[in-house]
Amino acid sequence: MGCGSAKPTLRHSPSAQVVNFRGNQFLVDCGEGVQVGLCRSKVPFGKIGHILLSHLHGDHCLGLVGLISTLGLGQRTGEVVIHGPADTERIFRPLFDYFCPQLSMEVRFAPFDTTRSEVIYDEPTLTIRTVPLHHRVPCSGFLFEEKPRPRHLLVDRCRELEIPVAYYKGITLGLDWTDPESGKVVPNELLTSPGSPSKKYAYCSDTLYAESIVPLIEGADLLYHEATYTHADVVKARQRGHSTALQAAQIAKMAHVGQLVLGHYSAQFLSAEMEQPLLDEARTVFPNTLLANERMVIDV
Repeated sequence: MGCGSAKPTLRHSPSAQVVNFRGNQFLVDCGEGVQVGLCRSKVPFGKIGHILLSHLHGDHCLGLVGLISTLGLGQRTGEVVIHGPADTERIFRPLFDYFCPQLSMEVRFAPFDTTRSEVIYDEPTLTIRTVPLHHRVPCSGFLFEEKPRPRHLLVDRCRELEIPVAYYKGITLGLDWTDPESGKVVPNELLTSPGSPSKKYAYCSDTLYAESIVPLIEGADLLYHEATYTHADVVKARQRGHSTALQAAQIAKMAHVGQLVLGHYSAQFLSAEMEQPLLDEARTVFPNTLLANERMVIDV
């Protein structure tokens, strides 16, 4: 819903994305205009249960008060969890108290340490882990990792061995089966085939070029990596704590990711034609690269 950088333009909104995992909506960063982006993308506000803030620069978090206010106006119930750096609650709690009094839902802050990778969400099918980044303020990316899927049951083999249906679920979870009469153990690999590969999505914005993140995002199916500038402006990028398109592609190649999406464009890129050099530069290193755009939907 937003792939621009700090300076406003008519072309792009500030950073914001929604990750939809099996109907669960996770909002990643919350720049100004996020509510308009949600409306245009037809994302139901009420289904957002977790908001992940990479860092506390305005273009990544200043849409938060308005969004929480709107959720309150809609009589949202339950809990909204805001994950962010240590200062997040100190900054936003007074604003919520002033602009969003008597909320119908609970807003809970869940701080994380930006200096190390840690799990901030852990459910039976999904884990979200932070990825320490190197910016001008404490900053983390996020890795969404689907947990291993159950193995596929070889039904005909199970029927042949007269295995009761009650044992099928345990077998798909990796258990062997023991024949109660003979005591013979049938290894799981003879009763199942490997499950579908689990998926990984990595979000990395904003950051200097940092090879330290490579082991953490290794093998991600999709990587969103900031590319504020072309490499002609690498000195400016380094001074401002950002990456170039070429550097983003180098990270993608080293991490063996499936696909790279570039975003967080400098306001100097005023048209699609002016953004094209970012894509061309990245593709010299990592061909499977796309340019992010508002309302883009990518199926991982």
